[in-house]
Amino acid sequence: MRKYISVLFLFLIILHTHAYATDLKLPPLPEESLQEEEIAIVVLKKGESVKNSKDKLEAAGVKIRQTFQYALNGFSISGTKANIEKVKAVADISVVSTVQTYTVQSEDNIKLIGGEAIRGYFDEGNERLTGKGVTVGVIDTGLDYRHPDLMRSYGGGRDLVDGDDDPMETKKMSSLNTFHGTHVAGVIAANGKVKGVAPEATIIAYRALGPGGSGTTEQVIAAIEQAIKDKVDVLNLSLGNNVNGPDLPISLALNKAVDHGIIAVTSSGNSGPSVWTVGSPGTAAKAISVGASTPTMQIPYLKIGDLQVRLNPMQGSMDWDLHQSYEIVDGGLAKKDELANVKGKIVLAERGELTFTEKSMNAFEAGAAALIIYNNTKGNFMGNLEKELPIPITALSKEDGKLLREQITKTKAFARTYIIEEKDILADFSSRGPVTSTWEIKPDVVAPGVAINSTIPGGYLPLQGTSMAAPHVAGAAALLKQAHPDWEPEKIKALLMNTAKPIFNEAGEQYRAYEQGAGRIQLKEAMNSQSLVLPASLQFGKFKLADQHHKHSAKITVENMSDNEQSYSFVIPHKEKGIEWELPLSFNLKSHEKRKLTVTMSADPSVLKEKIYDGRLTLQSSNGEIQIPYLYVLEEPDYPRVMGFGFGKGDKKGTYRYEVYLPGGADEFGIAIFDSGSLKFEGFLDWKRGVAKGQIQEVLKPENLPDQGLYIAKVFARKSGKEDWIQTYLVVGPNGEIEEKDTSVKNEKVIIEK
Repeated sequence: MRKYISVLFLFLIILHTHAYATDLKLPPLPEESLQEEEIAIVVLKKGESVKNSKDKLEAAGVKIRQTFQYALNGFSISGTKANIEKVKAVADISVVSTVQTYTVQSEDNIKLIGGEAIRGYFDEGNERLTGKGVTVGVIDTGLDYRHPDLMRSYGGGRDLVDGDDDPMETKKMSSLNTFHGTHVAGVIAANGKVKGVAPEATIIAYRALGPGGSGTTEQVIAAIEQAIKDKVDVLNLSLGNNVNGPDLPISLALNKAVDHGIIAVTSSGNSGPSVWTVGSPGTAAKAISVGASTPTMQIPYLKIGDLQVRLNPMQGSMDWDLHQSYEIVDGGLAKKDELANVKGKIVLAERGELTFTEKSMNAFEAGAAALIIYNNTKGNFMGNLEKELPIPITALSKEDGKLLREQITKTKAFARTYIIEEKDILADFSSRGPVTSTWEIKPDVVAPGVAINSTIPGGYLPLQGTSMAAPHVAGAAALLKQAHPDWEPEKIKALLMNTAKPIFNEAGEQYRAYEQGAGRIQLKEAMNSQSLVLPASLQFGKFKLADQHHKHSAKITVENMSDNEQSYSFVIPHKEKGIEWELPLSFNLKSHEKRKLTVTMSADPSVLKEKIYDGRLTLQSSNGEIQIPYLYVLEEPDYPRVMGFGFGKGDKKGTYRYEVYLPGGADEFGIAIFDSGSLKFEGFLDWKRGVAKGQIQEVLKPENLPDQGLYIAKVFARKSGKEDWIQTYLVVGPNGEIEEKDTSVKNEKVIIEK
């Protein structure tokens, strides 16, 4: 009989890089063992033959799992660390990267981007622009192709999890059931009660994420490979991780898909609002990476005396419709015993311990008029309710929540609501760039990703996330592909970016280029555009203080797509100390004429103070203007040297695995464990020397884990005398199941079996 000895659950609390810096002293690393088994993706150098390389890999002692020819020129392999190290030395190998896990990035919206207006346009064959004749591949959790709104759009697919031709969503597995792929497909091409952006496009479903909504690099690349074979026109990947690196195999595979003529669209990630949070495959250079903005929303503002705070509606909540003054009271954590006297009042509660739905149910059953949940970590958040309730539920930042709590504890307080219409605000959760090492602007554009109602198995549900923003762009790309069937992906991407609308925050300040890319897409403007500039964003690279020549150039191509001659001229950028521009003089282009131009920027690093500089160049034409976002960095920006740490069950029973990404590699890397009380060093979970940049993924056995207790885990990387780290709490608990609660930290439950 199996015996459950203990439950391990990892609280991932990302702290400032120098927290505990003087207390957690690391000893020298021990000697390394290279006998652990792992799975990796091997990418061959350009021109190398898969057939010729296969024998060399097998000679190195590794096993070939899958061969890729389209998405990548390479293989997936398995073997010991030692043998995989041998593979890295084979001359014809370009990249060796361990396999990692990808997860889903969980009616005004279509009107806002111009989707309804564009249906009044017709393609060259006089067909209305609805996506008809365009195939859109959706790599996700599968698709409920029996949904009445998707039956007409479904065109087949492939299950890369179970290895068959039935890409149905995971069902009949309780908490592991999925619906994400069906929701994404509905945003693109639902054609029933709900209408997608391109309702007559054909959806090809690729189930690469299985029960619970997760899948491996191997499965996702296999799905990209199949999509290339199927020759889809557009490919949507609303999935990803929080690894900010351009060189992960899935990002390289997505670039390959674009080379094969596929318009690749991917979500940027839901790890915002901090800089450097964009994750793979949103880092793929040739794909269209999409951030999340808000559609038109009625936002309640609460006013108590001179204090006014903005409330974020919870998904699944009824609209906030409180017009008179209501007393507001402190409800603690919204536990039942804390809500004795809240009938007819607004309850303020702190996030934590209970799920949002549990807090809401408690408030509703106690007779509250509304519930406000404020964050227990810095910043705002946007949550989802598991079921609808007849009272409004909203979210609030920690800072505003504390101010509000202080106000209502001083004296009896009454709050009045003001409703303000907002749209085109960047969602807090939307991941920001730029991309490490290449310093590229990501996301490329933004689209509505908050309160997006779409199809799920058995019905409909509003959801939020960059997962919901990406399919808006995939649908838009399908419409533009129908209008321009011969256009290559780069031109479709440029058209969406050239005509995007820059958006502004609540204070009226324009978001940075690495936060919103070119801006929120506008389909009608894209369809009417008379000019095209590509590439649609510029990267001037890195300036160094030691450089003698601080001058970087970029090439662009301007095309006149109209039937008439047009004149063009650059607007002189705002004068900035330490920066000088060399821009082309005014010029004319005849109908359908192109011209290549050089744009040059000179910088004086001794004058510049920031690490990241971005802005927009404006090109004026006879028929309007195009804004071209640009970015450059000074010296080595302060991006995290270690990121993307995750911990969970291993593929084999009784094992555990972790993954982490090192953007610049490391001389020394390790996961050190300290007692949380005494801060005494207890040992290393793992460690390595001379680690190349990229992804690390390793498997741990139960005997590698510490005894029952609370620990601080320090995940560190040292490179050229500089050390960065992530700190987390590791709790090894007693035997028994643990109910997962809604908290601000990741709570991953793993049962150790012996």
